[in-house]
Amino acid sequence: MRLDRFLGETGAASRSEATKLIRASKVSVNGEVIRDPSRHIDPETAQVTLAGVPLLWRKFIYVMLNKPQGYVSATEDRGPTVMELLDPAFVRMGLFPCGRLDIDTTGFLLVTNDGALGHELLSPKHHVDKTYRYRCDPPIGEEQRMRLEAGVDIGGLITRPAEVVCTDGGAGGEITIREGKFHQIKRMFEAVGSKITELERIRFGGLTLDESLARGEWRYLTPEEEEILRRSAGRK
Repeated sequence: MRLDRFLGETGAASRSEATKLIRASKVSVNGEVIRDPSRHIDPETAQVTLAGVPLLWRKFIYVMLNKPQGYVSATEDRGPTVMELLDPAFVRMGLFPCGRLDIDTTGFLLVTNDGALGHELLSPKHHVDKTYRYRCDPPIGEEQRMRLEAGVDIGGLITRPAEVVCTDGGAGGEITIREGKFHQIKRMFEAVGSKITELERIRFGGLTLDESLARGEWRYLTPEEEEILRRSAGRK
């Protein structure tokens, strides 16, 4: 990997900034100052420092974000995006939200630069579970709950079977789906005569939202959590 690309992928600098830093003798590789941006290094073994600070390179990054309301699940948009809640370097490193949560939906959002895994997690053929905590008005009854579980018509599409657990006399609960159609849960509840008033994703791909994360906070996934995601996507 070229040295200037290495700096870019660690988020330390943009490609053009990296070139200037290297030529200004700010970058060392294995203790040697390198002034050639095109110098090739092994990103997994090279010890690279920028102004004396070690740089850590990872091929793929996986982040759990507790998304608040009011943010768009995109890398860029007219309104504030979830990327504004993360390390600014993540955009340069190619991270993106894996799937979308509506602007007023909160909770677990995976952000990564692993495009292949992201595609697999969202692919209908893998049936990855996504669980949401909801509030609705008016409350739903047992007949409506059974309809949601069996699948409902949300406008030319019959949803796959879901799992619904009701609480508070039908005014709240949890719903697990294995699809990700546009406004799907809201449309499902509208199909049975109710309306979602609050929606929070609490589980995705075998992982549960870290309760220690406040709205807008994030953390890296652990290696064990990364492995759970890969298995959820059908990888051995």
